[in-house]
Amino acid sequence: VRYIGDGVAAVAAVDEGTAERACELIEVEYEVLQPCLTIEDGFRDDLPKIHEHTKTANVMKEVHQAFGDVEEGFAEADLVLEHEYFYEGNTHVPLEPHCALAQWGQDGKLTIWSSTQTPHYLHVALAKVFRMPRSHIRVIKPHIGAGYGGKSEPFALEFCSAWLSKKTGRPVKILYTREEVFYAHRGRQPMKMMLKTGFKKDGSITGIHMRTFLDGGSFGSYGLVTTYYSGVFLTLPYKVPRFKFDGYRIYTNKPAGGPKRGHGAVQPRFAMECQMDRAAEQLGVDPIELRLRNAIEPNSMTVNQFRVTSCGIKECLESTRTRSEWKEKFERYKRQPNKFIRKGIGVAASTYISGAGKSIIWNEMPHSGVQIKVDRGGGVTVFCGASDIGQGSDSMLAYLTAEVLGVEVSDVHVCQTDTHLTPVDLGSYSSRVTFMAGNACIQAAERIKSHIFEMASQKLGINKDELDCGHRIIFSKRDPEKFMDFVEAANMAESIYGTVGAVGSYKPPKLGGTYKGSGAGPSPSYSFSTHIAEVTVDTETGVVTVEKIWSAHDCGRAINPLIVEGQIEGSVYMGVGEALFEEHIFSKDGLHRNPSILEYKIPTILDTPEIESIIVESVDPEGPFGAKEAGEGPLHAAIPAIANAIYNAIGVRMDTTPFSPEKILKALEAREQEKGDGKSGIGAKKLAGSLPA
Repeated sequence: VRYIGDGVAAVAAVDEGTAERACELIEVEYEVLQPCLTIEDGFRDDLPKIHEHTKTANVMKEVHQAFGDVEEGFAEADLVLEHEYFYEGNTHVPLEPHCALAQWGQDGKLTIWSSTQTPHYLHVALAKVFRMPRSHIRVIKPHIGAGYGGKSEPFALEFCSAWLSKKTGRPVKILYTREEVFYAHRGRQPMKMMLKTGFKKDGSITGIHMRTFLDGGSFGSYGLVTTYYSGVFLTLPYKVPRFKFDGYRIYTNKPAGGPKRGHGAVQPRFAMECQMDRAAEQLGVDPIELRLRNAIEPNSMTVNQFRVTSCGIKECLESTRTRSEWKEKFERYKRQPNKFIRKGIGVAASTYISGAGKSIIWNEMPHSGVQIKVDRGGGVTVFCGASDIGQGSDSMLAYLTAEVLGVEVSDVHVCQTDTHLTPVDLGSYSSRVTFMAGNACIQAAERIKSHIFEMASQKLGINKDELDCGHRIIFSKRDPEKFMDFVEAANMAESIYGTVGAVGSYKPPKLGGTYKGSGAGPSPSYSFSTHIAEVTVDTETGVVTVEKIWSAHDCGRAINPLIVEGQIEGSVYMGVGEALFEEHIFSKDGLHRNPSILEYKIPTILDTPEIESIIVESVDPEGPFGAKEAGEGPLHAAIPAIANAIYNAIGVRMDTTPFSPEKILKALEAREQEKGDGKSGIGAKKLAGSLPA
């Protein structure tokens, strides 16, 4: 076993109580070895290897990239900042734990119902593990209670339930307890970051060098791509002429880290946005103005060859500045009297992908497929393997289909993920579903529309190009007296062509450069966000209260503004938790000390600030009706915006999450101590000498 909590055995029984009693009868003898528990431990050669394949101690993955001469950029700079940041590990806490129900049939075929975000990848993994044709395995994703990335990969319970079902000839269900979810979690990985940035007097960035060290826990998970993501997105949303990145992911004897909302990019965004605020202060520039001067433009290319199409970052910055009354508050809070309760305001910007340009299994297949069927009563059924985990992707497919065919949303039925019925969609990760499944859906609907319009054209005696549709009617755009019912036209099409149906698919255009690692980061489009946070800090207790957050998100076009606002609000809520509360605590022997919602603190409704969601529509030329992502991108900027607001309030930088009362009080104490020593402000921590230079 590689960590305390690693699974060693599975028992099937007629009821849960019997299974638990049987588990208690299993005796395991362990040889206790010295654990590797920290990032620094991962570079030690005197500790046991967690996995034999590692070449250097317990280093799972190294990434080294350079675009331009970054040292030349620092030489050109009028200001060079170098600081260390640390982002604590945390987890998803979905309402529903992980669960799988397996039935190995008498025909030798397997059906499994799983609480998963990625049914296709589970389908592939089951076939590989059980060495059977994929056509003999059926994966069904029921309605599930959220995932946030925590259900993005196969887990032991799916394989164990399937195997036990085969052995017993009975259906077998495994439901993780909440404590088991904490051990199996694949959550946000602790990350140490060493960031060096150069700026000219006018605020323009001359170069960035980022070094990241990821505590990946005991298994790989999505660790390879997360290592890349911990650096490559720093070339957005600002113009960066030179960029260097060194990343290391470490195996440790703790539960495995993996993808959590915005995985890999949230931690470095915290570091970068705090660094931007430091630069603004030293250059004497307003923090929003500094970001505006550096903001990337639409239809541009980053130094590491990420193609930017639509871009609303400037609109996000401007809208939050206006709504929050930034300028007046920012200056006033800096000058407030030295009282116990102090207010502050801070800003941060961010970016994220609308789907990864490469699939996890590299091939030339479509990333999303959709089939649409029209029945004789005018009902429309959409078959798609996309995984709705609460973000509203089923609704999105219904909206797009209804919009193209001119029927009501209530006429559209979406058939949920079932590998026997629905075409492949890669799953709900990397904020890909609206962009990719949406484009596939529109393609299929347009093909059906073409057949139906052909029939209407003949019946009405007008050119096909003159037709439009809406509210179950097909009509002439020039002569409103010429129209016919959608059902009639669909039945005419069926009488000529047969069953009215069509397929659509989407795969991204060829993106990215030719360098090693170029598959991590390219996306058909990027979303952009800005957060402004207003906080209150009690300097006697160290308690930080987030009063309000203004969040502007460029989602291309908001297909359903209410759902977009909900995604923004959920992201802000999660960001507040990561900023102020959430952390995994381990004892010196690797025991998880807070594996429950009682000990692991997340915000309650009383901790949730007022949230003002601002939708910025840049209308992407390649998105479905111009849409981009809104699922993960709105989270990233929340954490550094709160950190920068704390500095505006009390004059201390918070370089380590979470910003707990203890850390606030220690920072204030350190500031007073440094004042007594004749120093000004709190400087960066000393860079850790035990890590690679």
